[in-house]
Amino acid sequence: MRPNELIENWVDCFNKGNAEMISEFYHEDAINHQVTNEPIIGKKAFRKMFENEFNQAEMTCIIENIFEYNN
Repeated sequence: MRPNELIENWVDCFNKGNAEMISEFYHEDAINHQVTNEPIIGKKAFRKMFENEFNQAEMTCIIENIFEYNN
C-alpha cells in the first residue's frame, strides 16, 4: 500500500467513526503524545481513545493535500 492510500484509508475509517477499524492502523506499541493529554500507548488504548472521541462529537477529517515522494 502506498503512503497516500494509507492516509486515504485512515481518513475513510475516521469519517465513518469506526474506532475498531482505525485502531488497526496502529502498531501494538504505538505511542501518541497529545499536548493536553497523557500519552496514548498501544493499539487497545488507541481504540479506546477513538471510541471516546467518536462518542463525544461528530468529526470529519478533510484531506487538503497529500505529498508523496517517489524515487
